[in-house]
Amino acid sequence: MIDPRRLRILRAVADHRTVTAAAAALYLTPSAVSQQLAALEQETGHALLTRSGRGVRLTAAGEILLGHAHAVLAQLERAEAELAAYAGGAAGEVTVAAFATGIAEVLAPAVQALSGTHPGIRVRVRDAEGDESLPMVLDGEADLAVAVDYRGAPSEDDLRLARVALYAEPFDAVLPAGHPLALSGEVVLAELAGSDWIGHSPGNPCREVIQLACELAGFQPRLVHSSDDFRAVVALAGVGAGVALVPRSALRGMDLKGTVVRPVAGPAATRRVFAAVRSGAEDHPLIRPVLDALSRAASGLTTD
Repeated sequence: MIDPRRLRILRAVADHRTVTAAAAALYLTPSAVSQQLAALEQETGHALLTRSGRGVRLTAAGEILLGHAHAVLAQLERAEAELAAYAGGAAGEVTVAAFATGIAEVLAPAVQALSGTHPGIRVRVRDAEGDESLPMVLDGEADLAVAVDYRGAPSEDDLRLARVALYAEPFDAVLPAGHPLALSGEVVLAELAGSDWIGHSPGNPCREVIQLACELAGFQPRLVHSSDDFRAVVALAGVGAGVALVPRSALRGMDLKGTVVRPVAGPAATRRVFAAVRSGAEDHPLIRPVLDALSRAASGLTTD
């Protein structure tokens, strides 16, 4: 009989690629993880891991077992959800990891709505960039993520996660007021190829979206400055340090002194925001009301 707790450890090792990182995510010691994996190999009668550089990778047998692990762990999440529903009443804490603008746009309104419709649900908010929030959900540090699609993000058919689309918004061009394109009605992205750019740190989903949009326009942006704070990005543009693409919602209420904001002509960078939970947990009586509240908050958004 395969112990499902060991399947969770196998999945963590597959996600993090090292025993040490998986142990840290699971709040276990590396030796405990290694012992559990050895026991799992004994249970299955197959070698499941092999060394790869400084890390590990799954063998063919390990990949087969991982596919079943996704299904088993999702079914256990569903079982917990049904038992919680049977116990009756939605009362408890839900931890939500979300990026700053997502908190302002949909999570804060959702929390406000839940205080009236489901006062027994306490939402605990953790600020996390889109590339941080999904691993937090998979590792059990958060129950739900409000995240952004980016290259390298788990795909929509990833068996580990259940996703709910929330909203999509364009990135607008933020230009110094003296830029040659400042008087344009719309900005063609390729026309910014020769400009200095203000971007984001490596790993930030916005950086990935912007780089992909520029690649599709036929150039690599010359990133001279970087900041993950949109106010800092706009301030740098305002003193002529470069141009930037900023999600439209992030510009609301911001001091745009020294800049002009223009929509991008044609296909442009788009931030697609979604909520994600571990597969099988989407109908948990604590999580379902939060997902529904997020969807209602997002339905009032516009990309105009």
